[in-house]
Amino acid sequence: MTGVPAPDPIAAAAEQGRVCALAAHGQRALRKAAAAHPELFPGEPFDATLFSSIASAMAFSAPWHTAAELAVTNRAVLWGFAVDWLVDHQATSRAEVDRIAGTCLDVLDGAGADDPLGRFLVELRDDVAAAPGYHALRGQWRATMARTLDAMAREWTWRGTGRPTLAEYLANADNLAATVVNVAHWIHTGSVRDAATLDRLIEVGDEVQRALRLVNDLGTHRRDVESGDLNALLLVDDPAEIERRFAEQVDLCRVRLADLAGEVPREADFLSRQLGYTTGFYRHTDFWGVR
Repeated sequence: MTGVPAPDPIAAAAEQGRVCALAAHGQRALRKAAAAHPELFPGEPFDATLFSSIASAMAFSAPWHTAAELAVTNRAVLWGFAVDWLVDHQATSRAEVDRIAGTCLDVLDGAGADDPLGRFLVELRDDVAAAPGYHALRGQWRATMARTLDAMAREWTWRGTGRPTLAEYLANADNLAATVVNVAHWIHTGSVRDAATLDRLIEVGDEVQRALRLVNDLGTHRRDVESGDLNALLLVDDPAEIERRFAEQVDLCRVRLADLAGEVPREADFLSRQLGYTTGFYRHTDFWGVR
């Protein structure tokens, strides 16, 4: 009698252990990076659990990479959390938000920096710049960073002047800082070498980012209400609408990712894993802490 061999539970568990080892390496590296920038990463909210959550997310999204390759990606994610914290919880004026954005864009243009966020980004930029494809693709990293910073500033303004529509809010999903991190990841790891392919990845990645924005809000609604942050559930009369919109967005992502898999299968798999992992994660907890 022939058929498909039964799965080997030992081999499956060994693979899970290998991915968890990538996450363990990533957590230690993030703790070291944060310790080198104590002004930027105070113990609260930048704790060991946050570092572990970031490292696990990237390890399960891209398990084919080495710990050294993912270390740069993990630091790009940590940069996103640092900017989010500074804009959402520390900035007291639009001028301060604009200064943060200006610092980041100046660094990507090649400048040095004398503030904590800028110094951290200089180190990240230099590591990404060591990739062979950096000079051909650096403009796309800068463009996605500009979009991210603009989106964060727009949401900061919305919090003080009134709530956007749900459509406006989803159009501003760059404030999640997922696509900009993905671009840094693809450049640094050498996954993409030409601008046309990267543009295609960014286009599909933006659809994934909108789905991540919705599932993030479903998972952090209680915390956002307490802190005064914007959340998609606060923009609709029926909270069930956000679950419906999320399901529709995931269906759209499935179609776009299936098309993308014919061109760049590994990077389509990366985006699929990112969407699946984050969906499962936010259904049970939150990067910033207990819901």
